[in-house]
Amino acid sequence: MFTGLIEAMGTVRSAGSRFQVESEADLSLMRGDSLAVNGSCLTVTEVKKNNLFFDVSPETSRRIVVPVTGARVNLERSMPSDGRFHGHFVTGHVDEAGIVTKVRRTAGFSEFSVSFQRKNTLFLVEKGSVAVAGISLTVVSVTPGEFVVAVIPETLNATTAGEWKPGYRVNLEFDIIGKYVTQAARAARSSESLREYLEQSRRS
Repeated sequence: MFTGLIEAMGTVRSAGSRFQVESEADLSLMRGDSLAVNGSCLTVTEVKKNNLFFDVSPETSRRIVVPVTGARVNLERSMPSDGRFHGHFVTGHVDEAGIVTKVRRTAGFSEFSVSFQRKNTLFLVEKGSVAVAGISLTVVSVTPGEFVVAVIPETLNATTAGEWKPGYRVNLEFDIIGKYVTQAARAARSSESLREYLEQSRRS
């Protein structure tokens, strides 16, 4: 479990199904630890000083924006059981890759419009939370297939958000609470439909 508050940035030194990230901070990680890299929960397979190594499965590669050599990435360690909770519940399981479509900058602040699959619109609400490249952000507004988030100067400086521009691809993870609520609502509708069908069958 993660919170969406980025601890450090790193630089991809080699890409592919097994890739290497050089961290700018000592994250005190060991082999087997979990680390969110641009919001995707990955397992550390090897540590060499400030260099971290990961294996990316074909399923993960299909879901996420796989970093290329030289790319900067956001890093967050998994939340300790006795830690303080800051952002929102982030699992590190990316739902899809979105695309930054618009950037508006005002007095150091930035607003980003991000496009995504329209079918996932029901998982977003105004003033709700969404993880974009692993960063916990508040939804300013949402329309079918697009949402807007505002980013403060501190976040722009401390994460890859400062590099985002139209066409930039970002990992998206929608709020898990919204996904559970939606699943429960669908199950309730299915149960009601089944009851109606059985009642009609009994009467006929």
